[in-house]
Amino acid sequence: MHRLLGLVLIVLAGGAAAQQQQQQPSTPYYPAPPPAQAPAVQQGAPTTGLSSPLPPTVPKIDRTEIASDAEAQLFADARKIVWGRYAKLKGAKSGDVTVTKQGNVWIVKGRLDSVAPGSEGDWTSIDGVVEKIAPGLVQIRGEVAFRVAKVEKGTPCKVAGVLNFKRSGKSQVWRLAEGDNPCDGIRENFDLVHEKPADKKPVPKRS
Repeated sequence: MHRLLGLVLIVLAGGAAAQQQQQQPSTPYYPAPPPAQAPAVQQGAPTTGLSSPLPPTVPKIDRTEIASDAEAQLFADARKIVWGRYAKLKGAKSGDVTVTKQGNVWIVKGRLDSVAPGSEGDWTSIDGVVEKIAPGLVQIRGEVAFRVAKVEKGTPCKVAGVLNFKRSGKSQVWRLAEGDNPCDGIRENFDLVHEKPADKKPVPKRS
């Protein structure tokens, strides 16, 4: 009796399995067929017209801003460079600087070659464009270089960018505010000095 009941259950189970296979036809895509259309891909932003996170290039100066005519007139006659590092040495001499106008832009260039004993071969220079002239202030975009034999094996050390030359009271000297040597930290006391042009005496006419 038990054996017969077992055979009946096996037959019923086989029939149920066969019926399930008939209801779910076999497919190579089982368990799910592919979609009728692939999902759309979201396009990113166009790569044209992107701005860089880096700072922009140095703006071109096409005009020197004159906020003080009196200061501008005084600075126009800046003719000498005094280098504080060697200024007190016996035999020290000043250097030359020129202030010129190219259209609406003021240009400053100068150099001092040290001749004081023990400093031969050392020099300092300036090269830049004047951005602004205001009461007691001349702003120059450019660089000031210092060459000292005992500093960085004689490699010139430079201060560059917007340089502020300040003058106080009745002084006729503009001192570089950013005047610390970036290599050894020494205060260079780099000065541009006004020098009144010599009055040219008229040549007497021959009788």
